[in-house]
Amino acid sequence: MSLSASPNDAANKEEETEEFYEFTAEDYYKILATKKEDNFLKTRKLRDADLAARRSRITKAVIRVRFPDNHTLEATFHPSETIQSLIDLLKKVIAQPEKPFYLYTTPPKKLVKDISQDFYTVGFCPGAIVYFSYDVSKGDSSDDGPYLPEEVMSLKGLNFSDDKGQSSNPAQSEPVSAEPVVQPPAEERKPAEKKLVKPKWLKM
Repeated sequence: MSLSASPNDAANKEEETEEFYEFTAEDYYKILATKKEDNFLKTRKLRDADLAARRSRITKAVIRVRFPDNHTLEATFHPSETIQSLIDLLKKVIAQPEKPFYLYTTPPKKLVKDISQDFYTVGFCPGAIVYFSYDVSKGDSSDDGPYLPEEVMSLKGLNFSDDKGQSSNPAQSEPVSAEPVVQPPAEERKPAEKKLVKPKWLKM
């Protein structure tokens, strides 16, 4: 017993086969979209690797807090620490910790709102200047000082730690201290005295 196909059936099968393997514009755009997605994923991986490499090279964040009376409090943190650690430190050293306050950067003036972010993420590495202000909108009649108590101004052996008696900084390869340093206003910094030296050619 044998089976044979009619000439018409064979022709139809050949036409279907050619149409099935025909490369259409739709196929082209599908392949192009797949390649773009692959390139995007590769670019993202390279970008993430580059970001991680640059972040690993930064070992500290030097933060200078400038008060309205032009005094500056300097403290050093680890880049992975959050803005909350700076807020906690300020509450320990300012003269009126019971008053609400906020931090901002300038120019332009931008409030530091998300205190859960780390110093690296907000762009405070390797260092930054932030400005302190009491929050007058929350019931305070004025933004007057004093801002720092006398014991902080003198900074005689002060060391700040958390409630567990440990340093506010996490363990790290390079020692980083959160102990603040107060810098006087620019107008209070006296220039170094110059000694008058008589030139050799001057005879008196």
